[in-house]
Amino acid sequence: MSDDHPAPGAGPETQPLPARAADTTAHSPWPVRLLSAKIRDYVARMTSVWVEGQVVEHTYRGGSGVQFITLRDTDVEASLPVHMLTRAFDGLDARPQNGDHVVVQARPEYWVKTGRLSLRASSIRQVGVGELLARIEQLRSVLAAEGLFDADRKRALPFLPSVVGLVCGRESKAEHDVVVNARARWPQVRFEIREVAVQGAGAVQEVGAAVAELDARPEVDVIVVARGGGSVEDLLPFSNETLVRAVAACRTPLVSAIGHQTDTPLIDLVADYRASTPTDAAKRIVPDVAEERQRVAQARQRIRGSVTAMLSREQHGLDAVRSRPVLARPSTMVDQRESEIAQHLRHVRHLLDAALLRGAGEVGRLTGQVRALSPASTLERGYAVVQRADGAVVRAADDVTTGDAVHVRLADGSLDAAVTSVGA
Repeated sequence: MSDDHPAPGAGPETQPLPARAADTTAHSPWPVRLLSAKIRDYVARMTSVWVEGQVVEHTYRGGSGVQFITLRDTDVEASLPVHMLTRAFDGLDARPQNGDHVVVQARPEYWVKTGRLSLRASSIRQVGVGELLARIEQLRSVLAAEGLFDADRKRALPFLPSVVGLVCGRESKAEHDVVVNARARWPQVRFEIREVAVQGAGAVQEVGAAVAELDARPEVDVIVVARGGGSVEDLLPFSNETLVRAVAACRTPLVSAIGHQTDTPLIDLVADYRASTPTDAAKRIVPDVAEERQRVAQARQRIRGSVTAMLSREQHGLDAVRSRPVLARPSTMVDQRESEIAQHLRHVRHLLDAALLRGAGEVGRLTGQVRALSPASTLERGYAVVQRADGAVVRAADDVTTGDAVHVRLADGSLDAAVTSVGA
């Protein structure tokens, strides 16, 4: 780089300049040339670095000795100018075009005249599709491990949203497909449309900001992010980690309609519903009024048929009940029960009489046995019971001695006596 600034310290000086920035004051400042020179010297000590970004501004100038490129970050609004000698630029395997994702080996340089920091590139390499897909796959694994793609995080879409938030490209076919098909199904549906960049360096920030704005509006019931397919490079913003996390943080149910059936950017995995196309998204967010009317008519027909069948069944049952004899002559059932009760009473009486006769016979038999075994019967035959004065029954002559008083119990009465003699 040519020296495009005056040497520091040139010109008349009235006093020595401070050696360090911390020593400067309002009365002893550094001139711009000195600060610029110090910044240039500091930057010059930096080593070369590999930088990744997206080419957003480049027009090839064959007659110029230097090619200028603007390299922008894909996540945030940050960019750096890059310059490269034309002969080195022409020697690249593939010249970078606007929108290309590249890695650049460059050394920082500071231009004193313009106060501009630039990168002097020595090599520029295209980031191939395979490498991009590998990075997306690695990010997919990280986000899946965090649970951002889990099914239990996904919310059900409302049956009939009052307002649909739509994030799409400016005057895009995706916007037409969503709006036209949705209104064809439900003419009263209202849209809050945010037209943003859906590819390129600003897509991540613009789409994320639009989603956040719609999510903050309480009247928006569902959000649709639609694009409608594209190359792998075109769909890169929708696999960007910043945008995927912004969609995961969205509290409003979100439908992703970014690619076609074969495209699966990471936003599809974190969205509450993945639509294969913008038209499919329109069919999913609102019901078809014609289908719903047909379903209502079918439901009413089924209800009417069920009620008619139930009334017919109950009328048939009522007619069958009314035709039974018990209702034609209600006393029939009472008479039948009366006859049954009378028969049971007769049977009970018969059983009771038989039981009483058997009991009387048994009592007579037992009475005879008791009388036969009673001591009174023995006494009536002329026997007596002799007891000593202590009440013991005399069973043998040895139980008493001459002169003992005894009590004699007879069949009719008793008497006292004295033993006059005892015999063997």
